[in-house]
Amino acid sequence: MSDGQQKKTIVVTRFDPDQDEAPREQSYEIPVQPGWKVLDALNFIKDEVDATLSHRWSCRMAVCGSCGMMVDGEPRLTCKDSLDQYGDTVRIAPLSNFPVIRDLVIETDGFMEKLSDVKPWIIRAKEKAVEEGPVRQSPAELEEFKQFSMCINCMLCYSACPVVANEPEFLGPAAIALGHRYSIDSRDEGAAERNEIFLGEGTVFSCSFANECSEVCPKHVDPAAAVNQAKFNAAIHWATRLVLPPPTKGDE
Repeated sequence: MSDGQQKKTIVVTRFDPDQDEAPREQSYEIPVQPGWKVLDALNFIKDEVDATLSHRWSCRMAVCGSCGMMVDGEPRLTCKDSLDQYGDTVRIAPLSNFPVIRDLVIETDGFMEKLSDVKPWIIRAKEKAVEEGPVRQSPAELEEFKQFSMCINCMLCYSACPVVANEPEFLGPAAIALGHRYSIDSRDEGAAERNEIFLGEGTVFSCSFANECSEVCPKHVDPAAAVNQAKFNAAIHWATRLVLPPPTKGDE
């Protein structure tokens, strides 16, 4: 390593539940290469400086969503952000609003449960026989929900959301956007079921529309728009229930 090589100080939040009572910061001064992403700095520390550092990553292509962390106080995908866009000292911490397992690794079980709560699959009253062929969908019908299907479950929106920070039971932006994506899919017949979910406590009407989720989304899903569309659809569903009688068993 030449003396003229650029260096940066990476300040990492460390936490070992077997040894630490509270998170602590540890600084690493490392040489950096042009074109490095923030994740490259963490991998260098792990491989060359301190093998005890724990962090998640996989694809390095902003597809898997596993390397989300707080970088200088903002939820970011570390494989996507260039290290050059930060100063000489870069602070990296685990995503906010999640329990920490160790160092930069967060617990995701609660998030995954919220995703399953919105029934993220095509619901149909009766499946077509195989010989009838697939359920067809036009390009225009695909375009209706395509943006909301681009989510990579990176959880940056949960880390940025002020409602999640104060109400951990809140269903959250990604889960609501995912449920809404299926409800507006032309092949789906489960919108009424999801609207019943969205009418419950801690769901769409808990959203304060701070728009922070859409600001940090690395895939431009715009979960804030999905949440507000889901609010509207749930309200229409609720009003319709008041006016129209429920279907009788013979009508179902």
